[in-house]
Amino acid sequence: MNEAAKDHDKVSLKGWIALAMFVLMFSGLFKVLGDALGLKWLSAFDFVVLNGKFGTDLVGKGGVGARTGFMEAFVLFPTVMFAVGVVEVCEHFGALRAAGKVFTPLLRPLLGIPGICGLAFVASLNSSDVGSVLTRQLKENGHITDDERTTFVAYQYAASAPITNTLAAGAALLPISVVAPGVVIAVELMAKIIGANIVRFYLKIVNKKEVGANESAGS
Repeated sequence: MNEAAKDHDKVSLKGWIALAMFVLMFSGLFKVLGDALGLKWLSAFDFVVLNGKFGTDLVGKGGVGARTGFMEAFVLFPTVMFAVGVVEVCEHFGALRAAGKVFTPLLRPLLGIPGICGLAFVASLNSSDVGSVLTRQLKENGHITDDERTTFVAYQYAASAPITNTLAAGAALLPISVVAPGVVIAVELMAKIIGANIVRFYLKIVNKKEVGANESAGS
């Protein structure tokens, strides 16, 4: 490896700081730490808190059909735009290269995808929309293959956005749950990993069959 390649792969201190801030912001740790330490101001840096919410009059209540569907999709724009902006800033400071070094030992054996997917991996814990946008960007930029994208999408699709959906959408059920919310999220993560690996191994089998068929046709 020449000196230029080494310099390109080198992660600066800014890159590590940007990655740490991204993980803390999108994983919900800022809010957890703020509540645990009594430092409520830390919650101000949480992605869900920063994203905020619309008033009830914008989407309204009791709507049905295509109009309500359009409004539900329309209100996703600020979330995705804000998240992509944060990702672009973090990527500018080298967070993507830092994620490649940190997450490769985890994601490669666990899901068969490169560590550069780390930002999308963390973001998908809180927002399925942000995770899908980042995954598309990774594929379009040539960072992941089609099979890796398919496996990663399978991981994200099952129990999508487990932290947000469990603690927000499932808030009504948590008081009567016989286990802690952390256990629920852990089970969801296990299901996501198992489902992704089923797709991963299926793709391997299909690819082997295609290679064998091509070799037979060539001979």
